[in-house]
Formats: sequence, C-alpha cells, structure tokens
Amino acid sequence: MTKILVLEDEDSIRSFILVNLKRNNFEIVEAASGEEALEKLDDTVDVALLDVMLPGISGFEVCKRAREQYPSLGIIMLTAKGQEENKIEGLELGADDYIVKPFSPKELLARINALVRRIHVTDKAAEKKETGNQIVSGKFVILQDERKLLKDGKEIELTPIEFTLVKYFMENANKAVHRDEILNNVWGYNYVGDFKIVDVNIRRIRQKIEEDPSNPKYIEKVWGYGYRWWGGEE
Repeated sequence: MTKILVLEDEDSIRSFILVNLKRNNFEIVEAASGEEALEKLDDTVDVALLDVMLPGISGFEVCKRAREQYPSLGIIMLTAKGQEENKIEGLELGADDYIVKPFSPKELLARINALVRRIHVTDKAAEKKETGNQIVSGKFVILQDERKLLKDGKEIELTPIEFTLVKYFMENANKAVHRDEILNNVWGYNYVGDFKIVDVNIRRIRQKIEEDPSNPKYIEKVWGYGYRWWGGEE
C-alpha cells in the first residue's frame, strides 16, 4: 500500500485531502506543521504532499531536508493560485510536481498516481525485469532494473522524475525534443502544468551531471523548441 505524508496546517483542506486519499486506499500520515512532518517522515513514506505557507518551518524547508535525506521520495508541493515564484522555488529545491489550490480530487489523485507509477516503475519494461538491461550514451549508463544513472562508472543520485527525464533523453540521444514531447512522455498526456517544470528539472539535472552547469554540454537547449541530449558522445 502506498504511504503518503500530508502536510497542511488548515484543518479543512487537510481533511479534504485525507478523505479523498483514504477513499482510494492510500495509507496516510498527517502533519499540521513542518516540525511534525519532519518527525514523522521516514523511508516508509512513498509520497509527501507539502503545503508551502506554514508557521514555523516552511514547506520549502521540509522539501529541502526531505530531498537530502530521502532521494527517492516523491514530493508534490501545494501552492496558492498565482504564486508563480512558489512553484519555481519548490521545484528547484527538489519537488517533483506542484498542485495549485484550489484543486479537485480528480487532479490530486491523477498527480499522485502518476508520481507513484514513476517511483515504483510499473511500466511493462520494468515488469519484465530484464537483468542487465542498460541504456548507454557516451559517459552515461542507465541501469534500468536498479533505477541508477552512472557517469564514468560513478552513480549520480536522481529523484524519480529526474531519472525518468534522463532515461527519456538517453532513449532519444542526439535528437531535438520539443517541450511538448517531454511533458507528454515524462509527466503524462493529461498533465495540466506548464513548461517551467521541464526547465527547472533540467537545471537540477545539469547541477548533478555537468562539469560546468552554466555551460552545459550534455543537455543542450534548442532555442524556441526544447532540448537535445548529447551525453558526451564524440
């Protein structure tokens, strides 16, 4: 059973979330403050829903600490409508996605289920468990069964969404891919967010894989279109 931590200080909103998640058979851990969330967070939690605006420790700080301690944790930020800077800051701190308040139960469940699928690798290729199934591109190797990315033989720690994004790039090496293609193939055809989630995740990945993130050579930007993965191939 998927375990979800819900951090929300407003009782009515937290109750709304809990009712809908329990109705769909998720195991729930609830927290009304950042301090309580950090106390209850452990490696049995699959996904954390984090409200941004909180008294005391903010959702941003919880996101940052959670990502540092639990790299494979799925994180979704709950942001207020129109607060664009909140979305960007959360993504840059390691969140996988965001939901803008007010949101419907349908949207909430769709976002959670999409993230859970990426975490647990329920696609057909993963279910086959093809031992040693690798994707190689220049200096980089993806070990699909182990959900690992290696550069020059050394593991680079990625979040679930970062891994899926790099895998998609490596499967389409040397090809310019439009942001629409990236959103559809990585986040899903029903994703209702915007292109910024692609750009921010690519900035995060560059910080991890590039020798000089300000002058990237593995993930190139194709101006007015999207991105191209070279992977260090000569």
